Amino acid sequence: YGIHSVTGEIPQKEQELVVGVIGLVAVAMLTYMILWMKKAARSMKQHLQDSVQSALNHGSGQGWALVGMAFLAVAREGLESVFFLLAVFQQSPTWSMPIGAVLGLLAAVVIGTLIYQGGMRLNLAKFFRWTGAFLIVVAAGLLAGSFRALHEAGVWNVMQDIAFDTSKYLHEDSPLGVLLGGFFGYTDHPTEGEVLIWLLYLVPVMIWFLRGSAPAKTLTK
Repeated sequence: YGIHSVTGEIPQKEQELVVGVIGLVAVAMLTYMILWMKKAARSMKQHLQDSVQSALNHGSGQGWALVGMAFLAVAREGLESVFFLLAVFQQSPTWSMPIGAVLGLLAAVVIGTLIYQGGMRLNLAKFFRWTGAFLIVVAAGLLAGSFRALHEAGVWNVMQDIAFDTSKYLHEDSPLGVLLGGFFGYTDHPTEGEVLIWLLYLVPVMIWFLRGSAPAKTLTK
């Protein structure tokens, strides 16, 4: 608000600097969360079940507190969905985007039902193992993208030669390219520095995570 009131805008270099710094903070937070997931995955399901059962056994409104917590969590996401859907329906010149929004809402209902039906049988150790591996790939792309932004800000200028160009196979502005860019930081012309940073984060962290989070084996005679 202070920058806007004084200048009316944030200069491009400063914008890229903010994006790069926030990206580095996000990578640190993701990495910490992955560390926590690796440590807590084996005992989390039992711990959650014991905590819920303890709260219900005590009575005195603890059950309603659990219901209220679940309600507020869902209500928050529901309100965001309502605002997005209202904007889509009011501002779309054609019916393609509203139809897509409705299909997305129906898909969310199906996924929610499947999660509800299978949640009690879900192996959280395996679930966190797969989601942790996915988040490591996301964090690697975010880290490379952060250094890309820092280069635009004039802070990082090492190894800026283009490593390869995949634009003729998958352009970064295509629908799939945009999707991959949003999830994994995909670009069709990464620099050597971005590729190196991506590998230096992804390979050791992935090996460390998968070795340390492997499900325990059951011994049989």
